[in-house]
Amino acid sequence: MRFDFVKTIIAIAVSCLIAYGFYSLDTNHNKELLTVGSLIFLIPTLMLTIGIQFNLPRTTSLIKTISGVFFGVAIVSNLAFSLISFNDPALYIIICGVLFLVYTLIAYSITKAAQ
Repeated sequence: MRFDFVKTIIAIAVSCLIAYGFYSLDTNHNKELLTVGSLIFLIPTLMLTIGIQFNLPRTTSLIKTISGVFFGVAIVSNLAFSLISFNDPALYIIICGVLFLVYTLIAYSITKAAQ
């Protein structure tokens, strides 16, 4: 696994800007939770999409594809949570936590398959 330093920094900066956009768009009292949660979900997915290369090309393409899909899922879910007023922060934590753990499990399984 190799990090491309410039692309990784760009991925982190873009994720921070998107999280700030969610913070600005949100009108309920859970702004900070939504910002931190989206940042935790967006940084790894975008970083693995554009900033990392694996030794095997098949692994790289699979990780980039699954990371791009889950980056889109993270954008849609956080956009829904910022536009729809949610009173229970546990609902946000559970939904985004399960999505992130499923993404982590799939990415880990792909890297361990070594194809």
